[in-house]
Amino acid sequence: MSILVIGSTGTIGSLVVQGLVAQGAKVSALVRQPGKATLPAGVDAVVGDLTDVASLRRAMAGVRTLFLLNALVPDELTQSLQALNVAREAGIERIVYLSVIHADQYPEVPHFTSKHTVERMIETLGLPATVLRPAYFMQNDIGIQPVIEGFGVFPMPIGPAGVAMVDARDIADVAVAELLRRDRAAEALPAITLDVAGPEVFTGASATAVWSQALGRPIHYGGDDVVAFEAQLVQNHVPAWMAYDLRLMMERIQQVGQVPAAGAVQQLEDILGRPLRTYPAFVAERVKKD
Repeated sequence: MSILVIGSTGTIGSLVVQGLVAQGAKVSALVRQPGKATLPAGVDAVVGDLTDVASLRRAMAGVRTLFLLNALVPDELTQSLQALNVAREAGIERIVYLSVIHADQYPEVPHFTSKHTVERMIETLGLPATVLRPAYFMQNDIGIQPVIEGFGVFPMPIGPAGVAMVDARDIADVAVAELLRRDRAAEALPAITLDVAGPEVFTGASATAVWSQALGRPIHYGGDDVVAFEAQLVQNHVPAWMAYDLRLMMERIQQVGQVPAAGAVQQLEDILGRPLRTYPAFVAERVKKD
């Protein structure tokens, strides 16, 4: 019996695969095309697609534990629901699902509402799952680092409400811990939901100040203009539907923020057995790499 990782080649999924292998777990990874994904030694590549139910059934045969991460795609909801329904058919009773923080508070944002619907399925059907709800990834800012350093502007319009940025490595480590906890249990464990967020809350202005400190020169916040944000994404060849989705997300972040429930950070640190990574440490690491 193995742990099947769906979403195995992205930022989080690849780290989950590596973490599971390091713990000696038997891992299989769903890939779309044979031979294209670079996987750690010993990981079994299983060819399949979330839009192809027959391939999902083949991939889940003999699987004990499932990690489900669905990429931001137009039919994300259909893909996720199909994957979970096939998992039920296959008798999989150990699941970790990667959702998003405050999925229920962003009703106009397509990919948030998709994830909230999946959460409702898990709750309504009583699926034995851990739902991980991560906040804004620190790694999102790798893509804007050239703008910050080259033009002296922090262009991400995260606004004034506050975002508890979290390192993708911490998200993956929590996912690995939960997968192993469920996989190694003698029987299916009750469902739980975890906010996965960093230890500090940042606004657009305070995140900008972190970069100013790390670079040793003034960096300016680019402001809260989400229309300009959307236009810039399209200019950078992001599909129009995705750029609009992300614009709606940023607008809601400005309004309600992404701050975890009380006690969530301590709960995560108890799971990891160590402190969570901080945004200033992440930025300092990125600047040093340059």
